Amino acid sequence: MIPLNREPPGLQEGTLLRELHHRVSNGVDFAIDLVSAAAIRVEGAEAKCALSDVVELLQGYSDVHRALAMPAGDTLTHAATYVRKLGCGMRRAVLDRMNIQLAFAMQSLALQPERCWYLGLIVHELVMHAARHACFEARPGQIRVKLTRTGALVNCVILDNGSRPAREASDRELRIARDIARALGGRIEQGLGTEFTSIVLSFPLTERERDANWTIATRQMRAPRRTRATASTDTALASRRSQDPLAGLLTLSHPTVAP
Repeated sequence: MIPLNREPPGLQEGTLLRELHHRVSNGVDFAIDLVSAAAIRVEGAEAKCALSDVVELLQGYSDVHRALAMPAGDTLTHAATYVRKLGCGMRRAVLDRMNIQLAFAMQSLALQPERCWYLGLIVHELVMHAARHACFEARPGQIRVKLTRTGALVNCVILDNGSRPAREASDRELRIARDIARALGGRIEQGLGTEFTSIVLSFPLTERERDANWTIATRQMRAPRRTRATASTDTALASRRSQDPLAGLLTLSHPTVAP
């Protein structure tokens, strides 16, 4: 009897995940087409405006869903670009409608595609967790994502300017993010203040990632010196950050354990 050719379990799971993602994407696109057509046919400015708003909402969720697709191939991924693209989708789908600002402070970081995907899943979960549970009260809502690398250790900080009176209930929702962090060989820690909450993801780089990021850092050090105009711009930005309480908090060091 000739044995059947079967995919390895890991590859089979990846294929199924991509097929599921593809079907969901097609379903969302089909819904966008239907609502767009209805917006054209319907009479009345108010109805057209409402349907157009639904289309924009669905497009935002479509952007987030596409950004969270399981990557194919083995080429290292620019994590900062990946996370920013994901953030744009979250703004469009949810955060702008909740009047919550989302900002980024990102260092260049190269990650293996699957590990970058894990990072994106965690960032999405933690940003949405903050949007759902942070109590901004009378303050304008702000969420910031800071991605840094120190040696072989990566820190990703999700910081918001709200408090969380329902901390015990909301902490249960962090279990998925913690499980994914363990898949990266890392961990998640949470810090609470009177006017801010921070969640820190820390994980070590693989040997391949360390080599690639060392090369990137070396090239950046060899880059030409900044002009005086650039230095003046940086000074102005630093002045504005000093007036922003969240910007100051983002510079705080968080306890981590090196691998």
